[in-house]
Amino acid sequence: MSGFDLLPKQQQAFTKLLENKVGALFMKMGTGKTRVALELVNAVSDLDLVVWVAPLRTIKPLNDSTCSVIDEVSKWGGFKADNVMFIGVETIQSSDRQYLDLYKKIEQSQKCFLIVDESIKIKNAEAKRTKRLLELSRMAEFKLILNGEPITEDLLDIWAQFEFLDPEILHMRQDEFKNTFCKYTTITKRFGGYKQYSKEFITGYENIDYLYSLIGEYVYECDLELNVEQIFETKNYSLSDEEKQEYQFLKEKYLDNERLLAMNNNIFLEMTQKMQHGYCCNQEKVKLAREWIKDEAKTIIFCKYIASAELCKKAFPKALVLNYKTGSLGLNLQDRPYTVYFDQTFDWGDVVQSQHRNYRTGQEHDCRYLRLIGSVGLEKLMFENNKKKIGTAEYLKKISKNELNKII
Repeated sequence: MSGFDLLPKQQQAFTKLLENKVGALFMKMGTGKTRVALELVNAVSDLDLVVWVAPLRTIKPLNDSTCSVIDEVSKWGGFKADNVMFIGVETIQSSDRQYLDLYKKIEQSQKCFLIVDESIKIKNAEAKRTKRLLELSRMAEFKLILNGEPITEDLLDIWAQFEFLDPEILHMRQDEFKNTFCKYTTITKRFGGYKQYSKEFITGYENIDYLYSLIGEYVYECDLELNVEQIFETKNYSLSDEEKQEYQFLKEKYLDNERLLAMNNNIFLEMTQKMQHGYCCNQEKVKLAREWIKDEAKTIIFCKYIASAELCKKAFPKALVLNYKTGSLGLNLQDRPYTVYFDQTFDWGDVVQSQHRNYRTGQEHDCRYLRLIGSVGLEKLMFENNKKKIGTAEYLKKISKNELNKII
């Protein structure tokens, strides 16, 4: 191990997984999974190849002032191996050339350690990235997966992750896993008497004790415990007359009877995104954010749209402006304890991820978050759903179309 001391829970994780050739760090975002992974890798002698697979934005951040996972690994002394590769999971999926190059390197290595950060990316067994990662895993002797969500967050995704580590851990096909641990139902919608659409929903989980008996030896889980506070604030803004007219026009266009009957997640998201985009550059939002921001250089601003992101970059040049999808995973931004949610989002998971960019191990300051809420039903709906920690799919299952029309 390096000369730096591990924190108590990091030491527990290291000790538990040290004796196995494969393991899973299901540690809450911000608890220091990268550091534990580094020590586990360096505890294996004579490695000739270490491969770190992660979302590309954590390897090559969009902003030069943001530390990459390469910087973080280097800070703790780096990997003690002859060859080290960092590669984006997106690259493995999209580039045949780079995938084959990586395949050959692992195939030719004598002792390889393969790590997948944000292992939630290994889920759909039919996806190209999952198939390729499973192929690579069969050639690596040592493997580790890192994930910031608890095991039971989306249980069906667990199968592919443990298939990656070692098929003998679960020793069951995906359909067997689903039938053993998931409760589900199928809902069929019919349109016009001859068209129908069926979708399967997981309604709960069962036999969790049995699952832990299979995987418990290989997993370390922990929550994040810090001595600093998370402080949440909201400010309300009004749409201009022009923005209100555009909002109402789109509402009437998208919430007609025919579209309401066919409403699903995709149609709902398309509708609400177009409605929200119409007022995303509201000038009162800029004014409220400017009044709230204490130190621009220590502030993160999350946006949903290119237009609002460009506006914020011009208005707040020292702040770090990020998109929820490309900026809420994996980055360590603890030097920026202030966060502005310039555009709201329905995706509660993205909100949680974004909060842990600065609220994480090593943070010495209270973290403050500002949410801007517009004067229309859509804004209040997103805010209330986030408070209840529910996403779009769950919400649409609970509400009638007429109720939706009244709320928005």
